[in-house]
Amino acid sequence: MPKIDVKKVPGARKTAFPPFIAPQLATLVKDPPSGGEWLHEIKFDGYRMLCHRNGENVRFWSRNRKDWTEKFPQLAKELKRFPARQAILDGEVVIVDAAGRTSFQRLQQAMGKTNVAAFVFQVFDILYVDGYLLTNVELRVRKEVLRQLVEAMPKAGPIKYSDHFEGDGKSFFKQACDYGIEGIVSKRADSHYDSTRNKNWLKIKCARSQEFVVAGYTPSVKGMAGFGSLVLGVYDKGKLLYAGRVGTGFSLKQRVELARRLDRISRDSSPFATKPKDPGLRNAQWTEPKLVAEVSFTEWTDDGSVRHPSFQGLREDKSASE
Repeated sequence: MPKIDVKKVPGARKTAFPPFIAPQLATLVKDPPSGGEWLHEIKFDGYRMLCHRNGENVRFWSRNRKDWTEKFPQLAKELKRFPARQAILDGEVVIVDAAGRTSFQRLQQAMGKTNVAAFVFQVFDILYVDGYLLTNVELRVRKEVLRQLVEAMPKAGPIKYSDHFEGDGKSFFKQACDYGIEGIVSKRADSHYDSTRNKNWLKIKCARSQEFVVAGYTPSVKGMAGFGSLVLGVYDKGKLLYAGRVGTGFSLKQRVELARRLDRISRDSSPFATKPKDPGLRNAQWTEPKLVAEVSFTEWTDDGSVRHPSFQGLREDKSASE
């Protein structure tokens, strides 16, 4: 049983079970912070999920409040064994490879399949437990409550505590990058949980990857099914700007299915604020800017496009307006 008595934790408030708590978001920065006031965690490449356990009812909610419970039935079943009758957990659903790295591509390939045993829920925060709201409790204390609860579960199970490193963020970041991990998340140890994006949580990426709005597609000049490349955009001050095209990283099945989805939201005119100069867009099929794709790339060009992009998957958990 947990050693911490939540009733006596400074900042814990007795309240009814909340219907939803919007997630705290991290700010992207170039370099990790230094100093003893920071905790550093591995950045997982998966789907951010808020898990609600209220008695025998377990639900998974995406960051934009979509119910994803049916996608992870095995995890929901496992969380009925969580050693608190009521809890709201913040974490990431991932698939881990043999080397211990998370892969968004593998996660995408597994989505929609039944009885996927490879799903893991990496839990890094707890917001509510047995009648007490913990959002005003310091992060270091919340994590200790969480650690004790998760470690009371079967060690071989799919529910894992996301541990952290205290100390030099730069050395931890270097080790993460050397190991091939996506990056790290640094969090102020004394911070409360705020349902917004601020600089109490910072994310630092090893490789360049980003979410892009899909603005359309170009037909294949090689006769491939579906399309040749997706047309990418990014929002800047409310305006959608052209960011290049991505034509690699897709399976044949993904090309066909994506083309069908895009055809359902097609439009006659370009959704970009200014006309792109790319001559490869001459025969582009434009779409409403509703879908979001995660794309890895090597660098940005001077004209604002991505170099050597590779498609990683659709971000069903994020809206284009973000």
